[in-house]
Amino acid sequence: MAMSGFLYNSWYVAAWDHEIVTGQLLSRKILGQNICFYRSEEGKVVALEDRCCHRWAPLSLGRQEGNAIRCMYHGLKFDPQGACIEIPGQAQIPDKARVRSYPVVQSKRWVWIWMGDADKADPTLIPDTFSLESPEWRMKPGYMHYQANYLYIIDNLLDFSHLTFVHPDTLGGTEALAGQRPAIRRMERGVNVERWVLDDQPAPFHKKVGQFPGDVDRWYIYDFWVPGVLLMDSGVQAARTGAREGKRHDALEFRSCQALTPETETTTHYFWAVPHNFALDDASVTDSIYQSVVTAFEEDRRMIEAQQRIVDTAPEGDMVAIVADAALMQFRSILQRMMHDERTKGGMHDMAT
Repeated sequence: MAMSGFLYNSWYVAAWDHEIVTGQLLSRKILGQNICFYRSEEGKVVALEDRCCHRWAPLSLGRQEGNAIRCMYHGLKFDPQGACIEIPGQAQIPDKARVRSYPVVQSKRWVWIWMGDADKADPTLIPDTFSLESPEWRMKPGYMHYQANYLYIIDNLLDFSHLTFVHPDTLGGTEALAGQRPAIRRMERGVNVERWVLDDQPAPFHKKVGQFPGDVDRWYIYDFWVPGVLLMDSGVQAARTGAREGKRHDALEFRSCQALTPETETTTHYFWAVPHNFALDDASVTDSIYQSVVTAFEEDRRMIEAQQRIVDTAPEGDMVAIVADAALMQFRSILQRMMHDERTKGGMHDMAT
């Protein structure tokens, strides 16, 4: 079952950088809270509560004026810190006339938001997604919206044995992958997972963008950070040519970046990209990889949303754990500990209230 509630003192991906444009307002729900995003004239992203303090009209239906935003119901104007700086027809502005402002950081194509205690918003905790903007890698940005709790998607990504059965014609291939147990290393804020499939056929999508004379070695090595960010080194190379010993050559290499951000308890924002470091000047290769991943992720979404519907209609009982659940069980344990500490040691109340 999915755990109820959210971890608030953490960075979540809120948008791709190109989604927030100066002069335009973007409304997005994060952890059950409506946020209005806009970009200042200097290019800095601003995130304000999407609810005017006066009559609770959405600020996202307002307009940007310089670095401020005006509610287009009764005209209250708010600065980037959320303070009301103008009320038409009223000289004195009440101290309570303000909306919540959230810490935001734009880093390597992703816009991150901190939903908890602003004083604890440490930018050094943001994972390094270098491949999203490095000239040595090419990618096409992706986004999906799920009608499912974010933890079910995380479960899916922490157990790649499903590739054999959910993605036989895209990311999976033979049943050899399902039979390989990964090495799992626990970290302070997540888990590291390493899985190798040796002397096997390349996955169908590998065959679309590369040529191999015979069998290959495939690898999936990734850090999965709480609350839901996967950064993966994966690839494929001719079998028995030293890939596992660190001798990579003539390989297809990828640096997948995926982020799961809860919208509500049962809906999720899914930001992703699969950068590659080969055929950098061939846009058709990037498009092929993107389309293969879209097809595969739609296969995942079909399964996971069906899972959520079962949970919604028959929530009683416990799911039976198997050996393949090792990584996801460790991840959930870390997340649960952090959520418990936030609500007890940190003295935090539910930030959604």
